[in-house]
Amino acid sequence: MSELKTNKISTNDQNNVAIDNALGLKSYDNAGMNALTSVTGDLIYNTDDSKLKVYNGTEWVDAGGTDRAVDIDFLVIAGGGGGGEQGGGGAGGYRNSYNSESSGGGASAETNGIIVKGIDTTVTVGAGGTGSIGYGGYGNTSTFAYINSTRGGGGATYSATGRSGGSGGGGGHSGGAGGAGTTGQGFAGGAANTDSTLRIMGGGGGAGETGNTDATGYGGDGVASTITGSSVTRAGGGGGGAYRADPWGSSNKRLGGDGGGGNGGIRSQPYVVIQPTAATANTGSGGGGAGSSSGMQGANGGSGIVILRWKTADATISATRTGLTDGGVQTDGDDSYIVFTAGTGTISFS
Repeated sequence: MSELKTNKISTNDQNNVAIDNALGLKSYDNAGMNALTSVTGDLIYNTDDSKLKVYNGTEWVDAGGTDRAVDIDFLVIAGGGGGGEQGGGGAGGYRNSYNSESSGGGASAETNGIIVKGIDTTVTVGAGGTGSIGYGGYGNTSTFAYINSTRGGGGATYSATGRSGGSGGGGGHSGGAGGAGTTGQGFAGGAANTDSTLRIMGGGGGAGETGNTDATGYGGDGVASTITGSSVTRAGGGGGGAYRADPWGSSNKRLGGDGGGGNGGIRSQPYVVIQPTAATANTGSGGGGAGSSSGMQGANGGSGIVILRWKTADATISATRTGLTDGGVQTDGDDSYIVFTAGTGTISFS
């Protein structure tokens, strides 16, 4: 048998090595492949699954890695802002890729995420902001891989502008404008009315609409998604507070937006007080504003949520999800999904 040995093969004029016949790689079955002493970059042909394999320094993987990529749909909502002494808190940023449904701020669904099997991916569920005497606290950012949803803006104190965020907080009486929302995630908060007798503060912005800027003080509505198989609305703005000379009944609370926004409080002469309410947990909604310039405290914003959905046949999520709280893997038709409700940690797929 003839054998040719050389120390160098030169390229042709097209800057490529020309080989007229098929290139035959060494072939192994699984047992033979796994018995090799290999270095990163080694390439073989696997006869058991009829694929090229490359050694990545740890294991043999499919060359090109196309079957290691998993399409993941996501709904990532940040923590909602806390209600202020007057204005309602804004909802956390709302980012969605599922089923051509809307994202926040009137945006279309985003492109789904692509995760590589075996690679750790960060998930963080943002906590809600704290209600306060003064400005309401910001919510906290929620994250899935490279998807970051912006924290909700807190509601304002007297005569101040609501805080900007995923959705903006509502403004305070006597000139307070609503805080700005984030493009593709949420809407602005509402401005307070200017009537010196009927003092109604701005409602927080929601994922689905601006906080009300008329004399209602309602929080902006959230957005619905069917990523878990049924329609659920989340990320409503907190209702603005109210202050008026005549007592108001509980039916006149400044309502939070659909999707979990907290109701605004009322302080009225002769000091009939209706306390604001907190936003619903795991909706990313804003807390209700207090409606007072005399020390009433706004209510807390709701914690965020991260929901992931994928084709069941394509991948399996690792059982190790340290630092995160979730409800386990659920199925809906041909898909699996998981709902993360608290914490921060890493996940991986295989």
